[in-house]
Order: sequence, then C-alpha cells, then structure tokens
Amino acid sequence: MNGLEGFIPELMVTAGIVLLAIEILVLGFATFILFFLGVSLVITGVLAWAGVLPVTWPALLLANALLTAILAGVLWRPLLKLQSKTEHTQTKSDFDGHRFFAPSAIDRKGTTRYTYSGIEWALKSEKPIAEGVEVEVVKAEVGALWVREVAE
Repeated sequence: MNGLEGFIPELMVTAGIVLLAIEILVLGFATFILFFLGVSLVITGVLAWAGVLPVTWPALLLANALLTAILAGVLWRPLLKLQSKTEHTQTKSDFDGHRFFAPSAIDRKGTTRYTYSGIEWALKSEKPIAEGVEVEVVKAEVGALWVREVAE
C-alpha cells in the first residue's frame, strides 16, 4: 500500500466528521443529505477500522451507499418533523408600553394616523376607543401600532 491507502478507514471517519460539521455549523441543519452521508461515512469507517468490512473500494462504497439510503429512509420524517417545529412567541419591542392620547377615534381598520419616532403609524385596537382617551401600545406591526385603553 502506498500513500494514503493504508489510512482509508481514518480518512472516511474524518470526511464524515467534516461533512457533519458543514451540515450543522455552516448550513444550520437545513439539508439532511450531508448529515446522512456524514453519519454513514463515520459508521462505515469505524466498521472498516474494526475489521468488520474489508478495506477495498468496492466494499466500502457499496456499504456507504446502502447505509446512506437506510439512514435517509429511517430518519427523514423524524428529522423533518423536528425541523418544522417553530415557536410563536410575541417579541417585545421598544414601542410596547408607549402611552399617548388618541388623536381621533381608533378601531380595527387602522384609519387613524399617529406620528411617532419620525414615522406615521396606523393605529388599531380590538375595541373602539374614543378621541382624547389615553392609550398604550401593546403590539407593533409593520406600519401599525395596536393600542388599548389605559386603565385608571
């Protein structure tokens, strides 16, 4: 054996770890292909290193291809479910809690305008609010501030 041929199992494990690092750190686990290939390279390399698989290119490539397909078939749906879970939490903005007096009546339509921080905002409210009532911002959306009456 000449060159790196004597280190094929170690090279496979190293290549698998590099692919896993790229998948997780660079791509943020967005695609699973490199993950399946990386795990199969690590497993195939360990099996070849332990003497379970013969260290020949045809045997290692076949074992790696089969193991990649098996991993993809078994883990695709669970990983897809894990990836699709999202949290819907309301973020706190600098506008939340800002108090002012309603310049005119406010409703869900957002026809009332209010200039704050150099931007003209549409004011919206779940319940109708009369002109001149003190209101507080409870949520900020693009171009709109949702407000509610301030309880005394």
